Amino acid sequence: MRVLLQRVTHGSVQVHKKPIARIGLGVVLLVGIGQSDTQTIVDQMAQKIVGLRVFKDQSERLNHSLIDVGGAALVISQFTLYANTRHGRRPSFTEAARPEEARTLMDRFASRLGQLGVTPVATGVFGASMAVEIHNDGPVTIWIDSDDWANG
Repeated sequence: MRVLLQRVTHGSVQVHKKPIARIGLGVVLLVGIGQSDTQTIVDQMAQKIVGLRVFKDQSERLNHSLIDVGGAALVISQFTLYANTRHGRRPSFTEAARPEEARTLMDRFASRLGQLGVTPVATGVFGASMAVEIHNDGPVTIWIDSDDWANG
């Protein structure tokens, strides 16, 4: 599972030029589900993100989590995070999970964030062409790949 986390002052998503979701202070999570991802990995990723200290304290240090600041999450499915560009000029996406599997795990991920106390949790539309507006704060952008956890 791969997540590109961006701390935001606000973010939104549109489908066919129609607003679908909007958040204020929080994180936009661009999420890719890989072929080997499981419910356990999804749950661990949600736990990791909820506890990640990416918001500033009074001393301007990154000491507060999404829960600490009462932040929201905008979850956007993005299979292109599994792009393989090793050969040629056209990316291959064969490492991404099949759509039906990815949809189930994406739904679980968004639900799990809410269960862990993030409110609101907004989402895009799975499989749709979306226009995502991200007002990155900092900027703070963090790449999280569950494959890295096995390597320490």
